[in-house]
Amino acid sequence: MVDQKTFDPYDMFKKFSDQWEKQANDFIKGSSNNPEFVSYSRLTSDTQARYLEFFKKNQEFFANQWNVPTKADLSNVAKLAIQTEEKLDSLEEQLWKLQDSVDSSNKEMESITEVSRDIIKLVKQLKKEQTISKKELEEVKQLKSNLQEVKSELAEIHSLKEEILTLKELMGKNIDTKAKQEQNLAVTSK
Repeated sequence: MVDQKTFDPYDMFKKFSDQWEKQANDFIKGSSNNPEFVSYSRLTSDTQARYLEFFKKNQEFFANQWNVPTKADLSNVAKLAIQTEEKLDSLEEQLWKLQDSVDSSNKEMESITEVSRDIIKLVKQLKKEQTISKKELEEVKQLKSNLQEVKSELAEIHSLKEEILTLKELMGKNIDTKAKQEQNLAVTSK
């Protein structure tokens, strides 16, 4: 058992395909260099293009008659479906933005409401303080009027006091003069 090789079917297939590829390439090279073959292939491709166009028109005609969608109809439907999906995505994004703006507006409204509540509390407190201040002001005014009355009474009392003092002085002078007169009378009668 010296060098025995096993049979490999893939190796043989590779050799066969390499040979076939070489022959096909040689045929294509030889054909493409031949002007008759090029003009014949151009003529056949033009004929085939006309035949395909005729076949396509007939196919569309029969499809319209039988109400069967054509390839063009399906591609139009696919384009419309894609456009619809894009529009739906755009609408969805707009709805998200709108929802976000509504949420932010709600938050702003809540903060405004909270500030309004605080302001209402302050206004109520200020009203209470104002009524207390009004009562105190009325009391102060009443005290002021009472003080004015007391002042006027004090002024009257002061004027009465002065009158009493002047009366006392007059009476004191009268008493002194009467005492002197009585003394003088007593001295003269003795």
